[in-house]
Amino acid sequence: MKLITRDTDYALRAVCFIAKKRNKKVCASELVEELKIPRSFMRKILQVLNREGILTSHKGIGGGFVLAKQPKDIYLTDLMEIFQGGVNLNECTLHKMKCPNVSVCPLRKKIKNIEKHVISELSVINLAAFV
Repeated sequence: MKLITRDTDYALRAVCFIAKKRNKKVCASELVEELKIPRSFMRKILQVLNREGILTSHKGIGGGFVLAKQPKDIYLTDLMEIFQGGVNLNECTLHKMKCPNVSVCPLRKKIKNIEKHVISELSVINLAAFV
């Protein structure tokens, strides 16, 4: 179980770096060099962030990426939702099938309560807090 996946981590680092540039366009190669993230991962992450409306891309000479929203309007949970489908602390699976005890499992109920608390705490963290 990982609370934050590699893709979410890379996305957070990328949008923080772009936010610090204050509307200056940042190219993918600058992100790769500065953040030490493999080019293939960075390109995929930037495409997804652009498609999801977190970034805006500008093509051509002098092109790059800028934030499509204000840092205060981009939340950690937004990135988590985009790249990992949100927080899921307990995947009750047995050989890729739902656990037959999922509806009566007392541990699952406790973990779900913890998960709600974690989501509540994470949902107030916006990009401005990192910049």
